[in-house]
Amino acid sequence: MTRYCSLFLRLLSGESKGPETAEEEGSVHRESHQQEPQLKGIVTRLFSEQGFFLQMQPDGAISGNKDENSDYTLFNLIPVGLRVVAIQGVKAGLYVAMNAEGFLYTSDVFTAECKFKESVFENYYVIYSSTLYRQHESGRAWFLGLNKEGVVMKGNRVKKTKPCSHFVPRPIEVCMYKEPSLHELEEKLLKNSRSPTLNSEGRPRSLAQEAQQLEDSTEQDGS
Repeated sequence: MTRYCSLFLRLLSGESKGPETAEEEGSVHRESHQQEPQLKGIVTRLFSEQGFFLQMQPDGAISGNKDENSDYTLFNLIPVGLRVVAIQGVKAGLYVAMNAEGFLYTSDVFTAECKFKESVFENYYVIYSSTLYRQHESGRAWFLGLNKEGVVMKGNRVKKTKPCSHFVPRPIEVCMYKEPSLHELEEKLLKNSRSPTLNSEGRPRSLAQEAQQLEDSTEQDGS
């Protein structure tokens, strides 16, 4: 029995193969494992208490839409932590994100700004708050929200007690997803995130600022 166990362990560790073959096969196995879907999430529509479905258009613009059958209202809700999700437009393939000014924007790469805490409010509506940013003095969270006209609001102006922040997920199907990963700074610098959805004095941060934010996020993530 001991001999068989020893042989089995050697096979698992690749000791019975030549060093180069074992290393090559191990690399292929790791690559294959990384590419396989590992997370169970859902394709859903997010219906706001304001009477709109959250939508992401092909150009990355986020707003409300009353057409329940629009393909642009379909989102992948991907779990990326304990009660933390990434919200990705199915058609556009972009992630919903919130920057340090509270503006929502869309990003073609997954960063710390794409993480939202998913919580169930007292009235059973679901609310989504940035895991990265909140009010400095009060500690109040910044939320995803739509106003009465279906326009996206600044996260720091949305209150969890108001209808603007309340959503009802309407699941379409359960899917398996690859785990989104925080990209290396070099890769981030080669790609431009989309402009914020809201038009005001707020402007997208420079790539250098985004790189610095991504670097610092390991300390702030989930706070």
